[in-house]
Amino acid sequence: MSKGKFITIEGGEGSGKTTLIEALTKRLREAGHEVMATREPGGIPIAEAIRAIVLDRENTAMDARTEALLYAAARRQHLAEKVMPALQQGVTVLCDRFVDSSLAYQGYARGLGIDAVGEINRFATEGCEPDLTIYLDLEPEIGLKRIRANEAREVNRLDVEGLAFHRRVREGYLLVAERYPERIVKIDASEKAEAVAEKTWAFIAAKLA
Repeated sequence: MSKGKFITIEGGEGSGKTTLIEALTKRLREAGHEVMATREPGGIPIAEAIRAIVLDRENTAMDARTEALLYAAARRQHLAEKVMPALQQGVTVLCDRFVDSSLAYQGYARGLGIDAVGEINRFATEGCEPDLTIYLDLEPEIGLKRIRANEAREVNRLDVEGLAFHRRVREGYLLVAERYPERIVKIDASEKAEAVAEKTWAFIAAKLA
């Protein structure tokens, strides 16, 4: 059986990842693809338990290295227990966040170093990389405004960071996108959700062809 495609969706807070994944999941199924949508950190019980710790707004004392290691641990379990088995069965996997998030948030914005955090995650993932990554680029001011307007969305420890932190996250993402242009496609997330989904679909359809 042929290996499935691993597609990750990245972006800062409020960039519209969840909305996009819902639209892509529907479109992939309509096109006859078997698809699994999941998220990081989370997706399985062990990783969801780690998510609860790392995103708890009360855990303000968490050290940056602890944070990076917890994300990597959740990622490893999620990959081994859920993502890799699905890919081996030929399923297209859509994942909300993967290693690039750690590179941008912990590596760049927290100042641990993109390469240092990359090493932690190479150990965790055994070098597994997405076939395609969609990076939803958005001014942090717009993303944070969207979060405040969405009462249904969970507000986590990263959401309440200052604007300067979220600006560094965006800078980190742009650096990572420049480093891996063969894999990462940047999409303007300030456009309407329908337009973002349409542009993203063109890249996914080409990858699946």
